[in-house]
Amino acid sequence: MKIPSLILKQLYTFNSLENIDGGIKFTIKNRLSDASFTALKEVKIEGKNIPLASIQLHLGNGNVLDPTTVSSENPILFNLRETIDMVCAVPALENGKHKLEITFTAEPFGDLTLEVEDGVSQKDDSRVVIPRDKNDDYSESAIKGRQKFAEDYTGAKLDHVGKYSFDPHTLSGNCEHFTGVAQIPLGIAGPIKVNGEYAQGEFLVPMATTEGTLVASYNRGIKVMNLCGGVKCTVVRDAMQRAPVFVFEDARAARDFVDWTKEHFAKIAEEAEATSSVARLQYIDPYLSNKFAFLRFNYSTGDAAGQNMVGRATFAACSWILEAYTENPIKHFYLESNFATDKKASQVNIMRTRGKRVTAEIVLKRDVLIQHMRVEPEQLAYHSSVSNIGSILSGANNNGAHSANAITAIFIATGQDVANVSESSAAITHAEITKEGDLYLSITIPSLIIATYGGGTGLATQKECLAMLDCVGRDKVNKLAEIIAGVVLAGEISLGSAISSSDWVSSHEQYGRNR
Repeated sequence: MKIPSLILKQLYTFNSLENIDGGIKFTIKNRLSDASFTALKEVKIEGKNIPLASIQLHLGNGNVLDPTTVSSENPILFNLRETIDMVCAVPALENGKHKLEITFTAEPFGDLTLEVEDGVSQKDDSRVVIPRDKNDDYSESAIKGRQKFAEDYTGAKLDHVGKYSFDPHTLSGNCEHFTGVAQIPLGIAGPIKVNGEYAQGEFLVPMATTEGTLVASYNRGIKVMNLCGGVKCTVVRDAMQRAPVFVFEDARAARDFVDWTKEHFAKIAEEAEATSSVARLQYIDPYLSNKFAFLRFNYSTGDAAGQNMVGRATFAACSWILEAYTENPIKHFYLESNFATDKKASQVNIMRTRGKRVTAEIVLKRDVLIQHMRVEPEQLAYHSSVSNIGSILSGANNNGAHSANAITAIFIATGQDVANVSESSAAITHAEITKEGDLYLSITIPSLIIATYGGGTGLATQKECLAMLDCVGRDKVNKLAEIIAGVVLAGEISLGSAISSSDWVSSHEQYGRNR
């Protein structure tokens, strides 16, 4: 089984090379799939062979093996994410970079050779190190040790931080150096009536926030929407990106490379999709500038947000590209060029979609707005047109009022990656008066990055909040997108009406931080 060299290098744990008593140590880690380590064939440092007799294999379970005793009949189980420390009884290495070459056999992959460069640095004994337990860093003793360390180091008392109701071991993969919890108040708004393709019915909405008036404001907007028959929501597009860049000698070479990738798209997709049972490469958007070829890989990712998933898939695809493309030399390659604009607002995501592109729309009845919001449709429509000018002048990624408030509160409650609010808060609103004198209002969220499976969505309180929305697990992500879009529109109605009717400051005086 041939594995591209770029992927092979990932088996080596960089920055693991260090001088120890009696020799040196470095680490390999299985980042491919479950395997059996059946032979260590050769280790070279700066081109010099290290005798196998002077090497010990230190396993994660504490066992230490002589590599000459390892064979296909007596293998080491080398499952995914397991590590092997290789300890070599050789003179200490000088500080700086060193070339290593490690050849071993692992079934089902066969013989693998890692050629890497790693560095030895001077140990800094003055560095403050947060305590951790290598064997079980989520144990009660490890957590209490960090709590005491934090209290001793800062002088603060963690009386509330240390109180939680779930098994800390469920946090593996979600939080390192777990020390306690930051409890955020949770309010509920609604129920909101959603007329979606996936979300149909009424839903109570959990919102985690410390901002006074926020939940009340959304509740008010939801009330008005329900009186008008509910909100219509539609997911219109779905894509998650990774955007590598390839550097060439000149613009012509970059152009020819892009043409080659178009011809070989099927093979590129095959390599990418081999890394996941979920990710599917839909298309690649090429962008040429100077001597750079930017490739924006666009995937569907099921019910996961998918950033890590598409990162692995694109890495595999690009590893194949680097091996297969020979027409012009590739001078440099970077897996991410900042063109996916991960955790950043951008115009390209507004235009091309990142995550779910979802629209919420409603016709607000004139009498409902007058009776419950003390505004007429014409006031809201005119206010919307004026605020459009402000959005243009400010360069904002949003011509609405405050979509980030709803998105952030729901993200925190349901275990989403909150940093994705930077992209997800982009929004495009539109208002117009209907021939009946009512107000048509809609909002499009072009880059709503959410999940109902994976990440933080399976944690204790987060899963309970998703359960309130009937959005736990697979085949639920579009339903969640429609609910969020509906709640966002409710907030636009509430705040827009408050500003138009001059109720905004008085509401904060009554409910919020001005009280």
